[in-house]
Order: sequence, then structure tokens, then C-alpha cells
Amino acid sequence: MSVIDFGGITLGELVDQITEACPDTEALVYPDRGLRYTYTEFREACNQIAKGLMKLGVKKGDSTAIWATNVPEWVITQFGSPRMGAVLVTVNTNYKVFELEYLLKQSDSTTLILIEGTKTSDYIGMVYELCPELKECKPGELVSERLPYLKNVILIGDKKLPGMFTWAEVMKMAEEVADEELEAVMASLKPDDVINMMYTSGTTGFPKGVMLTHRNLILNGLGIGDSMKLTPQDRLCIPVPFFHCFGCVLGTMACVTHGTTMVPVEVFDARQVLWTIEKERCTGVHGVPTMFIMELEVMEKEKFDTSSLRTGIMAGSPCPIEVMKKVVDVMTADQIVITYGQTESSPGITNTTTDDPLELRVSTVGRTLPDVEMKIVDPETGQEVGPHTQGEICARGYNIMKGYYKMPEATAAAIDKDGWLHTGDLGTVDENGYLKITGRLKDMIIRGGENIYPREIEEFLYTHPCVKDVQVVGVPSVKYGEEVMAYIQLKPGSQLTEEEVKKFCGGQIARYKIPKYVAFVDGYPITASGKIQKFKLREMAVEMLGLQDAAKIETA
Repeated sequence: MSVIDFGGITLGELVDQITEACPDTEALVYPDRGLRYTYTEFREACNQIAKGLMKLGVKKGDSTAIWATNVPEWVITQFGSPRMGAVLVTVNTNYKVFELEYLLKQSDSTTLILIEGTKTSDYIGMVYELCPELKECKPGELVSERLPYLKNVILIGDKKLPGMFTWAEVMKMAEEVADEELEAVMASLKPDDVINMMYTSGTTGFPKGVMLTHRNLILNGLGIGDSMKLTPQDRLCIPVPFFHCFGCVLGTMACVTHGTTMVPVEVFDARQVLWTIEKERCTGVHGVPTMFIMELEVMEKEKFDTSSLRTGIMAGSPCPIEVMKKVVDVMTADQIVITYGQTESSPGITNTTTDDPLELRVSTVGRTLPDVEMKIVDPETGQEVGPHTQGEICARGYNIMKGYYKMPEATAAAIDKDGWLHTGDLGTVDENGYLKITGRLKDMIIRGGENIYPREIEEFLYTHPCVKDVQVVGVPSVKYGEEVMAYIQLKPGSQLTEEEVKKFCGGQIARYKIPKYVAFVDGYPITASGKIQKFKLREMAVEMLGLQDAAKIETA
């Protein structure tokens, strides 16, 4: 497949060329549904949804939002809507009414594709609450007071509800659009057209719509898949959510650029992931560290054959070295790699490769992907720093977003005049270009003038035999500004006291880094993409420890 000019094609052309190269290779498999599409069948489904959207009146450049778990229709929409030039807007599966309204309005979405809901969320109820007019209108004729752009609502599944099309109805509409019409639209698309919009989690202010192009996504998926040595013989289990870059770039896009089989898991469940790997003889699996920890826990109690595993990616939040080693030893994924990046960089900036020795794969996040530049700068002066010196990580290359949708000031704050994306992450680089993440600019704890990086303390505490998982945060202190607090999850059957934790640290890490507070917890507040919300842990600490007065003290 080296003859394909990945940097000069659109997503529609990518699917065409991969299908020609691997027509009978399985593209998409859901063993629990009995669904198996070859690349030929997958392309046909992508064509159908593209033509169905055209029949609905969706035009090139229109925003089409999708609010669903990892169902087959998600993947078909991801690779089908770009064939007719619609911009796919991915909706976080944890969103509630307020967040959904903001996203649909801010993105100017004309179409919403959704499932009925999840165990904890009634999507249908929320949409009707937001657009009561939907109950009274014909499908495709919505006139909403709160969402003036929204016209079409498409429900995945067989249920027929007021104001909504079913997925099957839209797929059938494809028959009314000639292939030539779709081909004419496809021919008008350019690799640098925006084709995807993902909303950042909005840790500061409102979420921002990250505009990504065909080229951004294809080349990043290609580089990531190359680092895992993916081929049409590989089968990748994808339990990370599609609405996030991890799922739809490091997952599905890495597969499609290599003719690899996608084997998604609809909603993460550790046992379901292990069953899927065993049943489909998956050669790769993705996950955030929390997912791998849960899978390893299940494997301690039950037998699953994961011997087919070779590779995969652990990413999404800092990867504990001990967990990485266990995934290699217990799950036999001896070529598992780590990717570092963010949505604004499509997302990959650096990654380790299957050829890197294990020591580098567990202690660094690798080197830059092909055609991506990186530098470490002093956050105060902006000047580049030398090897082993901590600073802010900046990146430049094909992978950098076009900008935030309708937010020019935020875009200018993130990408400087020379095209460098300022990530807000801190790191160091060695002489060979291997990057270590040392924390977030905003996560850094400043205790009495000493800079403390939570990651360092977390890595140390992971070495304790009773510790399953740990998160370190700064909590307010009248005397020092901040103190260190550790939230620890214990391994089943283990016992540990606050005093024992402090004693374990004594003489091993600097006294000012030893946690003043230790709490033992069963889990952490996380986003739908598996990222731990440290700001919530800080809020919990203020309540738990009665630090409201210290929290009110303003700092510069």
C-alpha cells in the first residue's frame, strides 16, 4: 500500500484505495452482533450514508453531529460523511442537556445522529427537552427556537419516534441519489478541508471545537499505525470511545490506513474486552491505564486467552510504568506502545514504536512522529531549552489543527505566529529525542516555593506492593500555598495506613514531596474518555479536609 499518496488524498479516496488493495479483508467486526463487513461491504455502507445525507439536504461543509457509543453506525458515519464533505462533530457520550445545547449551537450543526441513550442518560428525552418542536414536526423539517440550524435528527435503531428519521430510512434514501452526484462532490473536496470537529473537554472556559482536516487525520492515523507495524493481517480491539481522538484516529483511522480489521467494543467492560480479544484473536488492543488495570484485575480471577496480542496503545493519561510492564508480561502485548498528544494535534505528537526497547517504552512517550517537529521551551521566556531541562512542549507540522471553530483569539493563544502549538504540558527531552512528560503547567504543585510534579510522586507510589492506582494533587494551604495529597486505590485484600505511606516515602523522595494527606478511595472521577479529573479531586479534598478558608486565599 506504499503507492498510496496518503498526504494528497481525502478520506473518501482513502477508503476507495484501501478497498481496492484489500477488498476481501474484514474491515469492521462486532462479534457480539454477528456483524462482519469486508472492506468492499464497508465502503458500500459508507457510500449509502453519504448519499442518504445528500438526500436530506446536507451540503459540503455542513456540520453533522453524532452522539453515540461505539456502535457500527458511528464508524460508517465517520468514513461515510466525509465522502460528501460534511464535517463530523463528535459528541461526548456523557453530555447532558446544557452541554449538548452548547455544542450543537456552537458548531452550527444541521444534523444530529444519535442512539436512544446509555445506562445513565436518556438521549431522546434530552433532545425533546431541547427541541420540543421535534414532537410536532415531520422528520427533516425541524424549526427549533433554541437550535436554529438543526433540521435533521436521525435515530440509530428501529424505533420510529416523532420528528426523527431512522437510520434505515436514511440508508434507503441513498437509492434516490445517483452515484455520479456523489462522485462529483467527492471530486470537489481537498485534503486540507476541515472534515472533523472534536470538542476539547473545556478545563478552562467553554469547550472549543478543534477543526481537523482530511490530511491531519489520515497522516496521523498512518504514522500511528506504522509505529505499531499494522498490516491487513492485524485485528485491533477498540474499547476507547470513538468521540475522542484515541478512538477515531489512533483506533479506526490507524486501522483503515493499513487495511487492518477494526473490532470495537461498544461500551467499555473489562470482561467484554478480554472476551473480544480471545474470540477474534485480536493482535492489538487500546486503552487508558485505568482500562488496562481493570482488565488485569479480571485476568487474576478468570482465564482468558490473550496470547494473540502483540501490540496496542496505552495513552490518554500518564501511563504507570508498573502497569505497562504487567500488560507486556500478563497480556503478552510485548509490542504495546505509548502515544502522546492532544486533540489540537490530531492527536499524536510523539510515540514509542515496537522496535524501542521496553525500558524506553515504559519510561518515555517516544520520539516525534514522521514530519512532526517538537521543541521544549522555558514557559517564562519562550526560549528553547537543552536536553534534560524541563519546559513546555511545543509541536509543529501537518498534524496541527486549523484552529478552534469561531474562536480566533483562543486559536491565536494556542498556536503562535510561527505555527507552534503550545500544549500546556511540561516535559524533558534526552539527547536521542525521547520525550518524558513531567506534568501539566496547571497541575504543578507549588509548595513553599518548591515546584512539585505529581507524576514523579505517583510513579514512586506505584512501586508499593499494595498500591493499585494513585493520583496526586495539590490542595490549598495557608502556610505553604499548597500541600501534597495522594488519593490511593489499594489492590484487593491489601491494607495500608496513611502513616505507612509516609514511612514508605521517607528517605526515598524529598521531604517536601511526601504527601501531607493520604485518602484511600475505590475510584476516581473520570471523563467519558477515561481521563481522571484532578480538579474534582482537589474539590473533594477541600470538602473532606475542611480547607475552605485556605482555598479562598487568592494567589497571583
